[in-house]
Amino acid sequence: MDTYELDHSKNEALYLQIKDILVRRIQEGVWAEYSLIPTERELMKEFNVSRSTVRQAISILVQTGLLEKTQGRGTIVKPQKLVGRLGRLKGFAEEVAEKGQDPQSKLIRAGFKNQLFTEKAMLDVNENESILLVERIRLADETPIALERTCWPHDIGTILMQYDLNAARYYDILENHNIYLNKAHEKIAAINATQDEADLLGIRPGEALLEMNRLSFGMDNHPIEYTKTKYRSDQYHYDIELNR
Repeated sequence: MDTYELDHSKNEALYLQIKDILVRRIQEGVWAEYSLIPTERELMKEFNVSRSTVRQAISILVQTGLLEKTQGRGTIVKPQKLVGRLGRLKGFAEEVAEKGQDPQSKLIRAGFKNQLFTEKAMLDVNENESILLVERIRLADETPIALERTCWPHDIGTILMQYDLNAARYYDILENHNIYLNKAHEKIAAINATQDEADLLGIRPGEALLEMNRLSFGMDNHPIEYTKTKYRSDQYHYDIELNR
């Protein structure tokens, strides 16, 4: 059976089946962001159902933020936020690529620092050892999404500095050098954007950001990455599945 057809043999309400079909069309890119979906009358004809059945399906997707009713135009596909899934250790580029967007970076600055004592303590390195600090703007399809500030021990830093940090995917580079991450600890907090942060992200000062602090560990359980990332809350949220 076509995945876009109703299955009348299923013990499931038709409006729920239509809702699932519409979700698949959005996820598979049949309808692009900001595009109009078919009218209620067109959907009624396609699925051979009543107007109330179509409206129930659309109403669910409006409530969940996938669709938006616009005055005088119809119903459009809303642009979707990036979703970071707690419990999975992956980088920004992976999250963006999984959504079908193009991950990009814009380097702000990079260099070895000796005075970052808090970061050195987090990475458990000798106080006389310099660490690499990299600051980047992270983008998805050219839209600024986050500010990323990453610190690395000196030996890993020398590896990363061999690459173009505008395009570098840290975890891929490390794995190519047989350095693998084992686990990470994350803390998430709500903050407000400063003037400088707002300028870099293209938002207004004081707007809400999600700040994520990540301490990642290698296979020997020694810390190898300390990252602070500040996400635009209108473009990004976290998702977590809980089981009992």
